[in-house]
Amino acid sequence: MKSQKIRKAADREVSPEETGDAIAIRHCHGITEFEACVRVEREVWQSSDIDVVPIPLFVVASETGGQVLGAFQGANLVGFTMAIVGWRSRKPFLHSHMTAVLDGYRDRGVGQKLKLFQREDALARGINLIEWTFDPLVTKNAYFNFMRLGAFARRYLPNVYGITTSPLHGSLPTDRLVAEWHLKSRRVLTVLARKPASAPLSKKSVRVTIPSNIEELRTSHPSGALEVQSEARAAFLEYFSKGYSATAVARSTGGTDYVLEPRGRK
Repeated sequence: MKSQKIRKAADREVSPEETGDAIAIRHCHGITEFEACVRVEREVWQSSDIDVVPIPLFVVASETGGQVLGAFQGANLVGFTMAIVGWRSRKPFLHSHMTAVLDGYRDRGVGQKLKLFQREDALARGINLIEWTFDPLVTKNAYFNFMRLGAFARRYLPNVYGITTSPLHGSLPTDRLVAEWHLKSRRVLTVLARKPASAPLSKKSVRVTIPSNIEELRTSHPSGALEVQSEARAAFLEYFSKGYSATAVARSTGGTDYVLEPRGRK
């Protein structure tokens, strides 16, 4: 059982002065704040009821070693992260199932503040690994995960959640990369210090390209988007099976490239 000292450190509220933009990051408590999380969830994903993560799961996450972290502007919740606790290789880890920020607060650093608080809280409880899934077609998220946080990916899950009702998913299979965030690794510490993430790329590095018009394809040409997804899926599965990890993204002529390195160089 964690000590009272650690519990206080993990529950410490981040002040507006620390976060900027008058946004405070703290743990959510109680049904009223969990209801606010669900309202943000509905606004961001716009899913039908069948796909909405319900209030009881937020309660379970909060009460069983997971996290429900909120970004507040005054009394108003403008974003949240919800994670559940897991067990891998005989060690605890957190699976960060959802992170959402309201439209008017995106691109203002709120997501990063949530993730950094999540890291601080996990480390205070002796947890060194956080994982989450993300859509490989959304390269903006890949940039954030790899280049701003220092995560990497070496697993690809085809259609892991099934076809959902969220317009964000465009009726495509929910293929996902699994981001691994090893909180005390040299890679993470280097990236969080705003230094280059790694040594120069090896001659064995390979690239998987996501075209720049993928979001347009989702709405105007779904079969084309499905073709792009299928090609990316095949490439990721092939290279991961050969021991590669996705460690970075870079702009290319056709769109955005995932850079994959032999696993020993992650």
